[in-house]
Amino acid sequence: MKRKILVLGAGGQLGMELLHTVRPEIECVALARQELDIGDAAAVAHCLSAQAPVAVINAAAYTAVDAAEDNAAAAHRANAQGPANLARSCRELGIRLVHVSTDFVFDGLASEPYVPAAATAPLGEYGRSKLAGERAVLELCPQALVLRSGWVYSRFGNNFVKTMLRLMAEREQLAVVADQVGTPTWARGLASALWAAAARPTLSGIYHWSDEGACSWYQFAVAICEEAMDLGLLAKPVQIRPIPSSDYPTAARRPAYSVLDKTASWRDLGQPAVPWRTQLRCMLADLKESQDE
Repeated sequence: MKRKILVLGAGGQLGMELLHTVRPEIECVALARQELDIGDAAAVAHCLSAQAPVAVINAAAYTAVDAAEDNAAAAHRANAQGPANLARSCRELGIRLVHVSTDFVFDGLASEPYVPAAATAPLGEYGRSKLAGERAVLELCPQALVLRSGWVYSRFGNNFVKTMLRLMAEREQLAVVADQVGTPTWARGLASALWAAAARPTLSGIYHWSDEGACSWYQFAVAICEEAMDLGLLAKPVQIRPIPSSDYPTAARRPAYSVLDKTASWRDLGQPAVPWRTQLRCMLADLKESQDE
């Protein structure tokens, strides 16, 4: 008998990768934002009761970091109230909850990877809303698992890799921020970690997930150009210039350092640590294959 798992946020890049990696033993019910507004407590309770899954993977979120500065209410509805609604119903119905959070709960002042228990201090409304969601999930449903990640990309949706590929095809040179450091994360690897977390109900609390290693946005862009050239996704190389964050002001402040310590996740979830550049190459190959179909 297949295990029914409900995936929320199915229309986003992570949700699409979750659907792409469903295992044969799982009956996956996937709902996009238009099909379930997790900010509506009554709708959440009705959906979970009707579907009766063994687990819920919540990949639904308000992810527009800069827009959240002017739309704090919308960010908190999706990122804090929504997870609270899910946690309450999951606890009442005995459903496993796996919730996705972010490296933006940190202020970026560290000089070594953040462990899950590290002090949080978000810099903007997006990070504050996600932190409130984490806390609500673990308070209302203590057996839940929160998986933080960051710098997520995929062939699906909008993300840094696809934006860089478009700009590299259009321009002779680019300027990319070089003083923000993190770890690129292929959404397919994150999806595999989430499936593993859903299958391990004895695990709870906060875990971290990203690929292995660290780089700046500038170094990430250089790697994208090099790997895309090798695969024939770009016809010519582009000059990429490193710049400080001060030369590229944004509405929301970003953490200067948001590398996560994934030691516990690699051990407890049974997922391998794969270098971020290896994953980037795999994603670009996946993108090329999808374009050739």
